[in-house]
Amino acid sequence: MKIYAPKYYENFKCIAEKCNHSCCIGWGIDLDKVTLEKYTSLSNCYGEMIRNTISFDNTPCFKLDEHKRCPHLNCKGLCNIIINCGEEYISDICREHPRFYNYTNKGKELGIGLSCEAACSIILSSDNFDQIVEIANDTDEILECSFNALEYRDIIFRMLKNDSMLICEKVDMIYDYFDVFLYKFYFPEVISKLEYLYEENRLLISKAEVLEWNDDISEELTRILGYFVYRHCSDVYDFYEFFTSLSFAIFCTGLISTLATKENIENIARIVSEEIEYSQENTDYIKSLFITEIDGEFNENY
Repeated sequence: MKIYAPKYYENFKCIAEKCNHSCCIGWGIDLDKVTLEKYTSLSNCYGEMIRNTISFDNTPCFKLDEHKRCPHLNCKGLCNIIINCGEEYISDICREHPRFYNYTNKGKELGIGLSCEAACSIILSSDNFDQIVEIANDTDEILECSFNALEYRDIIFRMLKNDSMLICEKVDMIYDYFDVFLYKFYFPEVISKLEYLYEENRLLISKAEVLEWNDDISEELTRILGYFVYRHCSDVYDFYEFFTSLSFAIFCTGLISTLATKENIENIARIVSEEIEYSQENTDYIKSLFITEIDGEFNENY
């Protein structure tokens, strides 16, 4: 199976200690079976330190400290496991973040998540979000599906790449084609039912009362919507899942548009991704709002 990624993926690299929003703070760090076995048999002096920081309640994971920091994140923002044992001893989730994978009719697609500071900067500055290029091969088999989500994704990408239109016009075109409509949702009620990692983010997101498309950041919002569509609409298996995933993509982009300015859009985009997109509970709840709106038909006039 071929592996594909957006053209901008080649520019991604973890910025480690330079990151202001480390993924080693605030997030649960689960340990996969292979990594856990490595820690169990690790005989160097740091091995015992690692074992003492593991919680075996339910899924094995590292016990975060009182500031929700990984116990192996040092004061310089670097990983002590890598320093003392080597990069091959970090868990799968640490090695892969912020990467994600989707299986499509074409092959496996790889991307980088908006919640990562470095990835967010690349996504918001890259106009080639629609250029999906082959980067590698693996031994997995293609999962065949009668519903071709990539065909509809390409239609959306063509709409988004229309440089003569502002983001509000592009979204209206998507609304018309796919029969998606968000304006009737009362944002304060929806947002109040979400779960949050950080109280300050709840207060920030709760400021969104109505959906507003900020044309001053039209280019950035176009790229953000392209990202959400690529991530959430590519590996779906029927119209219903495509509809709810597209609605979710527009909802998240609209929320960013409502809260952001030219000066703070990177931070707002990262926060919305962190609090909503990276929470399965929040994602499922928002998608559930659109299920009853499905009429089962596309407007095929584009």
